[in-house]
Amino acid sequence: MTVGSQVKQCSYSLKSAEQGLINLSVRTQEEDAQKILIEAAAILGEVITDLNIRVGQLEFEEPQYKGF
Repeated sequence: MTVGSQVKQCSYSLKSAEQGLINLSVRTQEEDAQKILIEAAAILGEVITDLNIRVGQLEFEEPQYKGF
């Protein structure tokens, strides 16, 4: 498994975790907990964005890995 594919797999896992936090925040009735879950999901979104930028850099540097 290449570094690029590992970073992409990590990104997909984080997207799943982000969606789980969002779903949990919707089902939670306590407002403080909702705010914390939404904030955590937003932070994960930023990390995912950074990882996707890194994937683009990896694909640019190593074009043979593009699409993996």
